[in-house]
Amino acid sequence: MIGTRIKEAIELKNTILNNQLILKQIDEVIAIMLKALENGHGIFFCGNGGSAADAQHLSAELAGRFYIDRPPLKAEAIHINSSFLTAVSNDYSFEQAYARAVEAQAQKGDVLYFLSTSGNSANIVSACQQANEMGITTIAFTGEKDSNLKQYANVTIQIPSSNTPRIQEAHMLLGHIICEFVEEEIFGKK
Repeated sequence: MIGTRIKEAIELKNTILNNQLILKQIDEVIAIMLKALENGHGIFFCGNGGSAADAQHLSAELAGRFYIDRPPLKAEAIHINSSFLTAVSNDYSFEQAYARAVEAQAQKGDVLYFLSTSGNSANIVSACQQANEMGITTIAFTGEKDSNLKQYANVTIQIPSSNTPRIQEAHMLLGHIICEFVEEEIFGKK
């Protein structure tokens, strides 16, 4: 059973490695993020549950450091203020909590990076719609199925799997690669 799960992860990574569309999209995401950061804008991350934890993890890689001891990059997960999220969820709805966080924190020229295995969470889709209205570039990482988020995001990278843990592992693999290349492009090699 353990070996089967490891084989599934390896097979998915090999599938991604051989998927030219995904590789091209990763380059596109790196370019989008570099342009925003070089123009003084920020990268915001968003997710629910495990994807929220991954969003915080990836924002920390940029705002803290990845490989290089260097100045911080402007990056944050939009859900880190639990008082804000619970107040908005109570006063409006959970569906609108992330959209209001985007409206409060982000601005035109920023990038909003979504992690969602289904791509159908109402609060994530609402945040993407809000970002679009504000002129914020949106990037979505989802699973293989077409989703509501895909309809609204500027770039959607669909991991070719329907297995939630494998999708999340792939999101982190690609997220780490993106963070590494963004850092290297801005600050040089380690």
